[in-house]
Amino acid sequence: LIDVVLMLVVFFMLSSTFVDENRLKIRLPEAGPAPVPRGTEERLVVEITASGAYRVNDSELVNSSPETLRRAILRLPIGARAMPVTVRADGRASHQSVVTAMDVIGRIGFREINIATVRAEAAAADAAPARGRPAENQR
Repeated sequence: LIDVVLMLVVFFMLSSTFVDENRLKIRLPEAGPAPVPRGTEERLVVEITASGAYRVNDSELVNSSPETLRRAILRLPIGARAMPVTVRADGRASHQSVVTAMDVIGRIGFREINIATVRAEAAAADAAPARGRPAENQR
């Protein structure tokens, strides 16, 4: 009986395939060092605060509606829609406000949207302004 069980185990081990053909290969984005500036070209920066308010090139908008954001971007003297747009969102901002900003930017015609990242050391330093540093980045 032990021989039969052993032969069944060997048979199933040899006849089974161990190939993972159904797995997806996903390449996740990584935050790296800051890119080298491309020169003196125009730039567009859309910031999203923790409360969901928008800023376009450091100018705060009246309200946080998508139409106001669209009008503010179209009002800027932007040369081409091929220029990169940087989206900076506060870590406490809602996901919906970030997606809304990216949707508005995409519907206007911009195709290169960069998402600004912060290194872990810089984020920890900005989170603790009570150590004698002025809170210059907090608004």
